[in-house]
Amino acid sequence: MKVLVVGAGLSGLSTAMFLGLHGVELLVVERHATTSLHPKARGQFPQTMEVLRLAGIDQHVIAASPPDFEFRIVIAQAAAGPVFNEILVDSIGPDLSEFSSAGWANTSQERLEPILLERARELGATVRFSTELVEFAQDRDGVTALLRDLNTGSEETVRVDYMVAADGHRSPIRHALGIGVTGRGVLGTGVGAIFEADLSGMLPRNALVYLQNPDLPGGGGALVSTDEPGRYSLGVGLGEYTDERWIEMIRAAAGIPDLAVRLVEVGGSSDTKHWVAERFSSGRVHLVGDAARVMPPTGAFGGNTAVMDGFYLAWKLAMVVKGEAGPGLLDSHTPERRPYSEYIAEQQYTFYVERMRPDLDDGTLTPMADPISMLFFGYRHISDAVLLEPGDEGELLEPEPTGRPGSRAPHVVLPDGTSTIELFGRGFVVLTGAQEWAARAAELGLTAHMLHGADWAKAYGVTESGAVLVRPDFFVAWRTPDVNGDLAGALRAVLKI
Repeated sequence: MKVLVVGAGLSGLSTAMFLGLHGVELLVVERHATTSLHPKARGQFPQTMEVLRLAGIDQHVIAASPPDFEFRIVIAQAAAGPVFNEILVDSIGPDLSEFSSAGWANTSQERLEPILLERARELGATVRFSTELVEFAQDRDGVTALLRDLNTGSEETVRVDYMVAADGHRSPIRHALGIGVTGRGVLGTGVGAIFEADLSGMLPRNALVYLQNPDLPGGGGALVSTDEPGRYSLGVGLGEYTDERWIEMIRAAAGIPDLAVRLVEVGGSSDTKHWVAERFSSGRVHLVGDAARVMPPTGAFGGNTAVMDGFYLAWKLAMVVKGEAGPGLLDSHTPERRPYSEYIAEQQYTFYVERMRPDLDDGTLTPMADPISMLFFGYRHISDAVLLEPGDEGELLEPEPTGRPGSRAPHVVLPDGTSTIELFGRGFVVLTGAQEWAARAAELGLTAHMLHGADWAKAYGVTESGAVLVRPDFFVAWRTPDVNGDLAGALRAVLKI
């Protein structure tokens, strides 16, 4: 067994699926008996849909979305109004077709996880539920882990090359590694209830209402639709509430004093937190998802970054365990993912304060990204696994695609109507308009795509006789404007071989 993934949530299953796509033998263990049974993170951004398309499941995810893509997000006193601010009306998200050939989906976590699970198993992953990690130890050659079957009590020791901590915001693995966190800490504690009621006259099929209402504990909460028509979830401040009190709060959230309500389930408490791990790797153990960052659930970036964590880490692990790259490639995990994690956590904190907790506005809020596309496609991966050019100061964000190393490869529509993005994902790729570069790529065992016309070259900042080396994660590793350049040397430098 090459890799052990601990946790079968969005990040763990995504890591497993993409490792399987790269042909890596792996084991996933999850202490719960099943995937998530509760509506949690909802919505998939276009960049997430790109990687799910690569894995062959994008259409399954779209099919699992509610049939009506209409989605409304508002800040209001109640579902019936008054509305203080409209965030999204009749759409899932902004138009990002300038940056991607993929669209949006609106699938909930409870429906997405089984899709990821099935595909991971199809690609060879072994997944064991009701199995917990008891302890682990690592040395210079690998990780030894003790696992316990929670159904039988039996224990087993496994030896792997690497371990991925996808074990959630509490992350016993992160604590065992002594990795601290930085951030604003616990912002509040809440409790939720799932209920059934007829709100069809005031809310569309898919809706999220951030409530600023003095009749609710703490003066606010959140009302969100679920995958079941007529079923909703209400989250409010922490307290011990009777069923009668829940019904009162639901009626206040709806704005209908005599609303007929059927309580389905009252959940346990949960904290709203804001922090990022001080590092995402320690030796042969790497953190993804909530083990690496936790942020307020205002913006849908939590679930999307969890999936993308798995995608960004998997190709590096795969190349290292298969001997195609040196172990030093994995040193790029923290410098590439942590700065963006800090930025996006601050963005979600700004969302949280503006939508739910204006009382927390102390003048330290990070301004909203402008243009908003930077949050999705404008962040850069800056590490020794990209070859920055002279004069590049390594900015984290860029307003428009540049094609420079460390930046996402620009989306360019090809003559057949597909995108350059659809050429990437399996291995390193060379884009060029010159046969000479295609020949050099072939000598190195790289896939080369001959592109014609000036559009692609302009977008990537080269001439038609130049070349661009793109990593499996759609990020530019190196480029040269013309026929001069050392492709072999660039590849060795990136792969640490």
